[in-house]
Amino acid sequence: MNEELFISGRDNLNIDPVLHIWHWQIPVYLFLGGLAAGLLFFASLYTIQNKDKEYRTAVKIAPFLAPFALILGLIALFLDLKHKLFFWQLYTTIRLESPMSWGAWTLMIITPLSMIWAASYIKEIFPNWDWKFKWLIQFDKWVVKNRKVFAWLNIYYAIILGVYTGILLSAFNARPLWNTSLLGPLFLVSGLSTGAATIMWMSKDQAERKMFSKIDLILIGIELFFIVHLFMGFLASSQVQIEAANLFLGGEYTAMFWIFVVGIGLIIPAVLETLELLGKHIPVFVPATLILIGGLVFRFIMVDAGQVTRYLY
Repeated sequence: MNEELFISGRDNLNIDPVLHIWHWQIPVYLFLGGLAAGLLFFASLYTIQNKDKEYRTAVKIAPFLAPFALILGLIALFLDLKHKLFFWQLYTTIRLESPMSWGAWTLMIITPLSMIWAASYIKEIFPNWDWKFKWLIQFDKWVVKNRKVFAWLNIYYAIILGVYTGILLSAFNARPLWNTSLLGPLFLVSGLSTGAATIMWMSKDQAERKMFSKIDLILIGIELFFIVHLFMGFLASSQVQIEAANLFLGGEYTAMFWIFVVGIGLIIPAVLETLELLGKHIPVFVPATLILIGGLVFRFIMVDAGQVTRYLY
């Protein structure tokens, strides 16, 4: 591809301005989807490992947020649709080569699974809760009896959902910034990190907090590894992807990305969590909040910056 066919930057980008608007819906949807995937992944993982009593918040309490995150994410996605009355057509067609088809069916499966998972712990979290209908009582008993089956289903679809939030962007080959196979794993790890941060924030058990601090430190390290290799891959690629990388290496997104995403969202929380593990008293909401903010800003930047980069034919 001739490097003259690529133009980077909002001022000299010759595209319809209607296509380049800082919509909040898609970044919010990607963030909430990744968060729900992280919460369900850890809940399922520790259930499979028979550690549900050891990590009570991760398995029984934090997953109550997952259905709300998914529903709010779907509402945001619906609001972004141009032809809202035809959304149902996503569920009348299965195209294995289409990320949208995979995403639609994954969300249709994992959303009720997340509701069932949370509902199965209602009586344990709220002892006075009483199901009013006999069939609900029988269904609840059946779910509790087969909880590991639901755990395997949840962990499988949580991974797909976490990867899909990145693949949804990388499938757009016409956008050089998004056209990389690293976005799927990067978004998955970011979602797991936000899930771990939420569990760490919600937990009142010191041992559980420390465990998820350790997990989050590992995830932050992996995320930084992917970010570095993302830019290394761009800089070693064609001119269009070098130009895409330059948006973050001296271009208009440099300060926001490296300060808010890498600095505030990853490095500072990693330092604070390390100090906490070393015995220093660090309020847990500080690193957890920074990680959540960093994860949300990351998705806003990637969605917006990807629209700036393009091939011109």
